Amino acid sequence: MIYSIIRFPGSNCDWDMYYVLRDVMKVTPQFVDYRETTLPEDTAAVMIPGGFSYGDYLRSGAIARFSPIMNAVKEFAEAGKPVIGICNGFQVLTEAGLLPGALRHNDSLNFICKPQNLIVENNETQFTKRFNSKQTVMFPIAHGEGNYYCDEATLQELKEHHQIAFRYENNPNGSTDNIAGITNRSGNVLGMMPHPERASDAMLGGEDGKLLFQSLVESITQNV
Repeated sequence: MIYSIIRFPGSNCDWDMYYVLRDVMKVTPQFVDYRETTLPEDTAAVMIPGGFSYGDYLRSGAIARFSPIMNAVKEFAEAGKPVIGICNGFQVLTEAGLLPGALRHNDSLNFICKPQNLIVENNETQFTKRFNSKQTVMFPIAHGEGNYYCDEATLQELKEHHQIAFRYENNPNGSTDNIAGITNRSGNVLGMMPHPERASDAMLGGEDGKLLFQSLVESITQNV
């Protein structure tokens, strides 16, 4: 089984993701170029890493969303298979319509890079089942456009369908309802601004993020 990591021009967390999957989780990652039109046949999950796709020159994720590979990613997600977008990946998923809402400039208008405590709001997804409900975890953040926004009707839907996966303990960027990560209604697409892949090795200062990848790998293995 392949864990396909999508690479756009400007992706810079692709190797972080590759390292965690290969060396920590002991699964098989594979880079997939944005110009491809299909995913590897044995893809078990799609990972869209952080970075600055296409330089973020128009709006974060807005150009990447039109890359050839995104049609295959959409089909993969619509088939109920797992997709994770982290930081810029979250922005791409909202731009592509795979997740509701949008990511705006931080309310400070500054780039923020620091460890951040999160609260696990839903531990009943395939990405979060290794966490405890309301558990506090630490993932780093590194973003300039991480301010998650949705209107009141969308927020109510997110709450009603238990789509809020993570909230910030202390909101760093102005996100609506302190939201740090959400899923789609089916629960197979996760987008989040904080970086679990940067908190999956003790040498990097923490291992809370490893629980997310363990949750995903276990879910996939159990469904084979």
